[in-house]
Amino acid sequence: SKYTCDQAQTIEDCLKKSPKFCTAAGKQKGKELVIVKNARAITSHFPSVETPEKPVSVSCNKRQSSKLVMFHLLTRGGENIVRILKNRELQKGFPEITVYAYKGEKVKQALQRDGRFYSSVFTKNCVLSNASTEVEIEMSSLVNDLDSETFRIKLLDKSNPPTSQSGSLDDTYVLQSESQTSESGGHAELSQQTNTVKSETDNTVEKNRSLWKYDVKTMKKLMELSNSVCQVRINGKPRGSGFLLFGNFILTNAHVIQDFCNDNGGLNEQVAVTFSFESLEEKDGLIDVEEVVGIEKIPEVSGTDWALLKLSADQKLPDRLLTHSGFVRHSGGICIIGYPGNSVKKIDVCLVVSQENCKQVAERHWKDNQDCVQLLTDRFFENVAVDVQQRKQLLTYESCLYDGSSGSPVFNEDGNVVAMHTGGYPYVDAKGQKQGVIEFGYPFINIIERIIIQMVERENIIHAFVKLPHHVP
Repeated sequence: SKYTCDQAQTIEDCLKKSPKFCTAAGKQKGKELVIVKNARAITSHFPSVETPEKPVSVSCNKRQSSKLVMFHLLTRGGENIVRILKNRELQKGFPEITVYAYKGEKVKQALQRDGRFYSSVFTKNCVLSNASTEVEIEMSSLVNDLDSETFRIKLLDKSNPPTSQSGSLDDTYVLQSESQTSESGGHAELSQQTNTVKSETDNTVEKNRSLWKYDVKTMKKLMELSNSVCQVRINGKPRGSGFLLFGNFILTNAHVIQDFCNDNGGLNEQVAVTFSFESLEEKDGLIDVEEVVGIEKIPEVSGTDWALLKLSADQKLPDRLLTHSGFVRHSGGICIIGYPGNSVKKIDVCLVVSQENCKQVAERHWKDNQDCVQLLTDRFFENVAVDVQQRKQLLTYESCLYDGSSGSPVFNEDGNVVAMHTGGYPYVDAKGQKQGVIEFGYPFINIIERIIIQMVERENIIHAFVKLPHHVP
């Protein structure tokens, strides 16, 4: 049978609209969905049509393209890294798989989003070797010229590949800053619109600020709960933020930890957390992480950038934040507590940006940065607005917490956790300072649902989860 899809969505989402597919899938519960395109296996979140905008991170002097790139990988790796896929059946049943990417992305980004590869592909010094020419492509290379080519993953050596900047918000979630081009028309139109938009937006913001304030009782509660927020360190260096969820389990973003653990949850590097407010030079208060008991990252699925870390036992720990959970409201104020950059624990009180106001916020940033046209064009800010509006479940806001704050809890006006801070759309302004158009977090409830689904077979973890006196939002 044939099913035609005319909307920008994943192939799996498209298939789920077919009653025939749903009936067949219902008979195969517990099995992985394998979709075949031109005799090659593709991932279930493969785009069904070319979507116009996708979040990618590339250098500021390259123009972003929305063109889809598809390249192929042999399912057997080279010498010393023969098994590269998590699912053995893919290697048995298919000589090649297809990976999708977008022009401007790096190879590593595309493979990580794909989700079918062993972590060793990313934690060891691997390259793509062209099956025909044997030309080697590094993981940090752009995918622009890889379309329709076939590669084998090859292990150069077992040393760790160069890591991204400590505490980075992760490449997957940031849009490219485009270079100025003669094709980027529409500046005048956007500029004319923005004066009115800025005035209206500023009036709205000032009105919201006058209506919304934290009372002393809530601030005291937040100060107490801030004790549960920790910094995640890899080999002693700051990597991201997290918080005590339940038992002795820490919740953080998958992109904070994924390069440092294997597929069985074992750690390849020394991972520890600290709940301390003190200077980062102090070694007291560090608690070792024993293992990663659960991890999931699928950018196309809301709530799937999380990792659950198990701390060593017999530790005196602060309050568990699972008992302080709430639902997302796409208006009002929020409070983020985390460790931005290499600094100590900080708090940022900011306003939620509703979906309908995202375009206005992006236009305001463009208006304020027209002196930086050699790095930014109006297209960059338009891309931000479009991308955010396509990801409707996100909680979006304007925050000043950037690198290192991934995994921070986001509290509402009642002092309850409603989201986990995950990423944003950064750029460098005319003064050379890092700014963010909009930041976002995944709803806390969505993350908890995903954790329960993955942890249902881990009795010891589920027991620690269910014995808590949960707060019902």
